[in-house]
Amino acid sequence: MYNCIQRYNYIKGGVHVKRKIRLVDTTLRDGEQTAGVVFANEEKVYIAKLLDKVGVDQIEVGIPVMGGDEKEVIKKIVDSNLNASIMAWNRAVIKDIKESVDCGVDAVAISISTSDIHIKYKLKSSRADVLRKMIESVQFAKENGLYVSVNAEDASRSDREFLLKFVEKAKDAGADRIRFCDTVGTLNPIDTFNAIKMIKDNIDIDVEMHTHNDLGMATANAIAGVMAGANFVGVTVNGLGERAGNASLEEIIMALKCSLKFQNKYNLSEIKNLCEYVARASDRPLYPWKTVVGDSIFSHESGIHADGALKNPKTYEIFSPEEVGLQRRIVIGKHSGTAAIKNRLSQIGITVDNYTASKILSKVRATSVSLKRALSDRELISIYEDYLIENGLDMKEA
Repeated sequence: MYNCIQRYNYIKGGVHVKRKIRLVDTTLRDGEQTAGVVFANEEKVYIAKLLDKVGVDQIEVGIPVMGGDEKEVIKKIVDSNLNASIMAWNRAVIKDIKESVDCGVDAVAISISTSDIHIKYKLKSSRADVLRKMIESVQFAKENGLYVSVNAEDASRSDREFLLKFVEKAKDAGADRIRFCDTVGTLNPIDTFNAIKMIKDNIDIDVEMHTHNDLGMATANAIAGVMAGANFVGVTVNGLGERAGNASLEEIIMALKCSLKFQNKYNLSEIKNLCEYVARASDRPLYPWKTVVGDSIFSHESGIHADGALKNPKTYEIFSPEEVGLQRRIVIGKHSGTAAIKNRLSQIGITVDNYTASKILSKVRATSVSLKRALSDRELISIYEDYLIENGLDMKEA
């Protein structure tokens, strides 16, 4: 599978083509469709500005045909003079696109189902009618000077021959890219790779990955799509989205950087601030071990890990905490070793030798077990002071 993919290039017609991966953030549309999540208008404007600070290429801001507050806030975002392209979501309906035009966005997503189960039971329509509506909508959007992404909803469960026909017709109608939607999160990375490669091998069009996390593979599937030639990735902050959510912006940015080795222009130092703000606005707190931005992901307790991280952080960290606005922390607890004890006491202003650290260690571990948690600095100092008293030592002799 990987032989035909280069980390920076992909092969097209025997030529290595330099690639740029662009992020399309849909926190304000798909993210707000998370059950129970509602962003206030000013929150939506501020989130858009934070996304722009990070350097997101395109922001999908909402659904203009909803009218009311939705349309009002989209216009505010359009008027915010952001660097990012501003996209609105639409059904394959001319009325929807007219509302998007009225908002002043520069791009539209035109969405319609391509799987037979959706066409039969949701749309109560036919493949031919799906193609007709899509083509008419794309042509209308292009006549109004808009960048067009055609969303193949439920693409992952669509008949492959019909999907290729859909993509080909979309391109012929003037679409700038196709959004491949794994709407119910049913794919795995290998099947995702093969599906995207099939499209890229047959039709010369940009492909965006839009993956859902129902089976916990949204980020992995999106990255597999990139490896197969997709050059846009749809994301949401903190992985918000319907049901189990979408591929998360922070995971995708760091996976592209650390796993696929793409050099990107994104402002990593703003990611933590963005994620924390969206967490508050959505009332979905960040758990401490959250990938990339969780407060505890650079905490080391295990003796072997802490020792390695103290000698050279790269032994157990693939990127530095400072890159994403976090800090490294050595935790003192049941699994600590002498190196961690010495380091933590040193930071408090107490210097001990290996022998003293080893004597303190057994008490540290026993205390951690009895308390069922890591120890505070005050508790560590208390154990150290008890050791001095028990051995008739003072601070200078230790």
